[in-house]
Amino acid sequence: MKYLTRYKPHRRKVLKWMHGLMIPLFVWFLLVTPDVVVPMGKGWFALHSNLALVFVSICLWWTADVMRRGLASRPGPKLPQWARLVHRPLHLVIIWGLFLVALGGFLLGLTSIVQLKAGLWLPIAPPMGWRRANEVIGTLHIYQFYLLGIVIAAHAAFHIWRHFKLRDNALRIMAPKVLQRFL
Repeated sequence: MKYLTRYKPHRRKVLKWMHGLMIPLFVWFLLVTPDVVVPMGKGWFALHSNLALVFVSICLWWTADVMRRGLASRPGPKLPQWARLVHRPLHLVIIWGLFLVALGGFLLGLTSIVQLKAGLWLPIAPPMGWRRANEVIGTLHIYQFYLLGIVIAAHAAFHIWRHFKLRDNALRIMAPKVLQRFL
């Protein structure tokens, strides 16, 4: 077994690639909703549904990783006191917010009147047919996602500020090595 562990990627490398995947996926779901995709045809809906499955899988894996090992990041030495106080809660709000988005999707499937499938092949939950609960959860899911979008925009602004104002290479630290030369 020790032979295989040396090929296991380092935690930071995995987190960098998760960042790299989550950013375009999150932007996709901010801009492209099921109402936009359904009229475009089954192929686009299938793509949207499969991207949602990837997104939720990453959200759940990230939450489990944080629950097991805690945050991988620490506030940098150049951060002022107010930024040190904001650093940890900001990251935890994003990770737990992503988990709640995934949970909201599960509850949508549970309260639906039809069987919903992630990626058009994986059943989300047995449909209970609770119409009113489904409407309420759907509304909460939408508001929750866009509120999380605001928090993530603040998070990005925080790290861009760190990178350029404090010159602490905050973006380079989080980006996969392939992209670091551009930062």
